[in-house]
Amino acid sequence: MGVVSLFLCVVEQIFTSSKKTQFRGIFMAKVPKDKALEATKLAIEVGFRHVDCAHIYNNEEQVGLAIRSKIADGTVKREDIFYTSKLWCNSHRPELVRPALERSLKNLQLDYVDLYLIHFPVSLKPGEEMIPKDENGKVLFDTVDLCATWEAMEKCKDAGLAKSIGVSNFNRRQLEMILNKPGLKYKPVCNQVSMTHEWMGEGDLDGSVHRYEAMKRRNVQYIRRERE
Repeated sequence: MGVVSLFLCVVEQIFTSSKKTQFRGIFMAKVPKDKALEATKLAIEVGFRHVDCAHIYNNEEQVGLAIRSKIADGTVKREDIFYTSKLWCNSHRPELVRPALERSLKNLQLDYVDLYLIHFPVSLKPGEEMIPKDENGKVLFDTVDLCATWEAMEKCKDAGLAKSIGVSNFNRRQLEMILNKPGLKYKPVCNQVSMTHEWMGEGDLDGSVHRYEAMKRRNVQYIRRERE
């Protein structure tokens, strides 16, 4: 079936779409498209309720089909599922944020996501390529004010397309930039950080302690995702 990461996640009352509870979750990043349908259906059947996915994983259509099929057969209701999706780096420009979320919702055939995250605090050149590169193979970055991206995320929440919004893989400086933004309407409800990336060394792990302390002071939830 490929690599399927399973994890436990405590969803606090700060997430407006859920009561305080503990979910078993399935992480879809390395589940190929041809396995995602059955993997998600099986996970839901055995009690998993948090589905962590993203546009970049290239399997949201299959995941959405699985969720809808388990709703149709009475296994779960939509409100039983906590679905997380993420804004990819090539859609950080404010005018691209809502279309990116709407694209995910169209693939999922769902009316809303429970949590929408800025996937990484690194902006890439807009376009169809997920990792755009020039003729020499150099990655093409973009210059975007993430505070403006966050304002577009807030509008997605206001429109009912996302119940809650947050960030992922942000360091302390990047997170505080959002938290200290003039006119902030909604704080990020969480900072989801993967502890399994190959590029994360001991220095990054040490830095996560300071990041956690800063988040705790500002009442932002810290989701540390590790593979079982």
